[in-house]
Amino acid sequence: MSNVQRFFLTGCASGISRHIADNLIREGHCVFATDINYEALAAHAQAGKWPEERVRLRRLDVRDPDDWAAAMEEAVEAFGKIDILMNIAGYMLAGWAHEATRESIDRHFDINVKGVIYGTQAAAKQMIKQGNGHIINIASLSALAPIPGIAIYSASKYAVRAFSLAVAQELRQHNIFVTAINPDAVNTPLLKPQEGIEAAAILFSTPQLLTVDDIWKTIRNKVIPHKPMEVTLPAGRGWLAHLTNIFPQLSFRLGPYFRKRGAVKQENFFAGKEEEKSLKFKVLKMGYIENLINFQGPTHL
Repeated sequence: MSNVQRFFLTGCASGISRHIADNLIREGHCVFATDINYEALAAHAQAGKWPEERVRLRRLDVRDPDDWAAAMEEAVEAFGKIDILMNIAGYMLAGWAHEATRESIDRHFDINVKGVIYGTQAAAKQMIKQGNGHIINIASLSALAPIPGIAIYSASKYAVRAFSLAVAQELRQHNIFVTAINPDAVNTPLLKPQEGIEAAAILFSTPQLLTVDDIWKTIRNKVIPHKPMEVTLPAGRGWLAHLTNIFPQLSFRLGPYFRKRGAVKQENFFAGKEEEKSLKFKVLKMGYIENLINFQGPTHL
């Protein structure tokens, strides 16, 4: 990214969005940084010496469409236009679906789904006026594969992915691109509430948790310059997720392995033990894959 661009980011007080904001600012771009936790956002901006001439901070409740409209108007007043919106703010709490509270269900959909829709609407209206733009929505690998233990979160991210792919087609005529990013589990504060929750084990089954820098590099080097409709990372787990999306019955065979593996890694993660650096996967012969695909799930249900 050689030219200075104007970014609007949500969830900037921590995790992925904060890291992206740090890097965008370091590269000389203009950033309208928002979060519902304004105090934490302001504290980081001060500690990181974010330049006031290129950065604006604002409290934003992504669940409120009126707040979105006001924030977008302020961003345009500050920078003249918005080139790229990144909907990154999110919420996750693992648990079995039949035990989920109404508050948890509403929170997942109000933040993860409605927040993305309201943000996309606000940005699209402005970008149509200016004649171009790019909207980047963070979905999840769980938007491709059915993942027990995070069924509510997975459902919300399925919605984000479906919405992003559909609205990408709607907005292309206005020279506006929309990208859905489907990352595997990322080492961010979102993982902290999953400590000790049995249902969250499968989240930790990945050979190695993604880092916020993995997401940043993907966005910087692939998403922004090439504007794809969808990016999934890492590629290997993405392939497996796509496969289980096509053949969901695979989950009955693969799920127990990943949950068992994830439980061990979950315990090690919160115990502060070093994560393994590599993993040798067994090569699945086509005959075994065919057996998995033909498997119809437990017969005693």
